[in-house]
Amino acid sequence: MVPAEALQEARSILFVDDEATSRKWFALTFGDEFTVVTASGVSEALSLLADRGHEFAVLVTDYRMPEQDGMNLLRTVQRDFRHLVRLLATAYAEKEVAIAAVNQGKVLRILEKPLDEAPTREALREALALHRSQALERALNESRVAAMRETLGFLAHELNTPLATVRGYVNAVAVRHQPAGPGTPAGIVQFQEDHPGQLIAALESAERRALYCQSLVSTFVQSARDAYPGAPPQSVSAASLVRSLLDEYPFEDDERSWIDSELAEDFMLPGRRDLLYLVLCTLAKNALLVLRGRPNPRLRIELGLETPVRGPARPWIRFVDNGPGIAPDVLARLTREPVTTRAASGGNGMGLMFCFRVMQSIGGAIEIESQVGSGAAVWLYFSRFQRPA
Repeated sequence: MVPAEALQEARSILFVDDEATSRKWFALTFGDEFTVVTASGVSEALSLLADRGHEFAVLVTDYRMPEQDGMNLLRTVQRDFRHLVRLLATAYAEKEVAIAAVNQGKVLRILEKPLDEAPTREALREALALHRSQALERALNESRVAAMRETLGFLAHELNTPLATVRGYVNAVAVRHQPAGPGTPAGIVQFQEDHPGQLIAALESAERRALYCQSLVSTFVQSARDAYPGAPPQSVSAASLVRSLLDEYPFEDDERSWIDSELAEDFMLPGRRDLLYLVLCTLAKNALLVLRGRPNPRLRIELGLETPVRGPARPWIRFVDNGPGIAPDVLARLTREPVTTRAASGGNGMGLMFCFRVMQSIGGAIEIESQVGSGAAVWLYFSRFQRPA
């Protein structure tokens, strides 16, 4: 999501000239269309920028000024206020000045004095349009970086538990290794088990978790590719997402048998298969954790299409469990701030916040219903979708 403030139209122009009549003419002539602030020299201009730099989109500076020339100002602005689009006004358009203005000051245009209203106004409009496009691109890049940073942090958190479990299983196998005894054939390794099949089960569990970690890393790699400007749009089947979850998630013991699904109402979702997959993994993990130790644990995953009397249809993916439910005070805060009931076991509440932000970024929503003692239902609603071909 691009911050709204980053998309606001910037109209403030800083005009720098040591001649009072020139400053007055510029402000009166162009003040009908633009917000114009004037400065009498380089020092005053830099002071204004230090205090209010974020308000300005365009800098127009004279070249010949007694205190410091406009080139010094342009170089400083290029270094410290790179968001400003720069124009140079000069009656001394020597070749060396023009070259320095372009190479050192990175100016968009050189305006010849005395300024003519029509071409100057057109140059100001061009400069403001360029500033808006650059501001939008910066906001998009910042949004991509923020999403990547958040995804990376979430990925690191999600990888920690299964990797620790893999290490535990490998260690459990290693400590059961028995030294070769007299007469042991070459190439034969012996291990001691507490019960038959224990080590094979440990290795299979370690493999499942390693495969899950591999799938998470793959989703991050895809996220990095998608974040690159110009990446082609994606679409993904909701049913295929759920099937990937059921095939790839590293279920403990008999957890897979707790889950059933109804995937008849399939639909295609725009964008980010990788992030949506992480959302489903997070919701499944949260549900399975609260179901552990419960009698007859059940988790159902369904696809559906809400068709309200008014407004467009909304497809949904729903997770419904028969766990202990969520207390009302916790339920009211779940999608607004990090909340966890599992702090003692390493929970930090960021998982659901991550899900909420992913859904928000694609125009979707998360809704949660629960009563203490009656389980919980989590809906993922999507505003844009297509019927499968």
